Amino acid sequence: MAHRLRPVEMDFTLSAPVRLVFTAEVRADPAAVYRALAEDVEGWPGWFTAVTSARPTRNGAGREVRLRGGTRFQETIMSTEPGERYAYRIDETNAPGMRAMLEEWWLTAAGSGTRVRWTMAVDGSAPLRLLMGLAKPAVGRAFRDAVRNLDRRLTSAAA
Repeated sequence: MAHRLRPVEMDFTLSAPVRLVFTAEVRADPAAVYRALAEDVEGWPGWFTAVTSARPTRNGAGREVRLRGGTRFQETIMSTEPGERYAYRIDETNAPGMRAMLEEWWLTAAGSGTRVRWTMAVDGSAPLRLLMGLAKPAVGRAFRDAVRNLDRRLTSAAA
C-alpha cells in the first residue's frame, strides 16, 4: 500500500537525517550522462539493474519508478540543469517507514569524462534510518555497478 511522503526541497540533501553520498567517474562527457539520467528515463533499467521500470509522468515533471523486490516510487523532478544536475523527490511509495526522500545527481567534468555524485537523502522511522545505514555498502555497490554499466552503454553508443 502506497503512502504520501513529506514534500521536501533541494536543501534536504544537506539536512536529511540519513545522507548516502557516492561518487564515480565515467568516460562520457557531462552532457551525455545528463541525457541518460534526465531525458532517457525509460532507459534506466538498461544500466541501473535495481530499476525494473521507469517512465516519465505529468509531461516530464514526474517519474514512476519500480525497483527489484517490488518497491514503487512516484516522483517529482526538482532540478534539471543540463550537464550539471538532475534531482527528484519521492512523493509516494510503498516502502514502509519512509517519511521523506530526495535524490540528487551532480555531474562535473573530470578530464574528458564526468565525475558523478549521487546523494540519497532520507528521513524515516528509527528502524528505517538504521536499515539505511546498514545498507550503505550495498547501495554503494549498486551505484558503482550502475555507473559502470552506464559508462559502457554511453561509450558503446558513442563508438
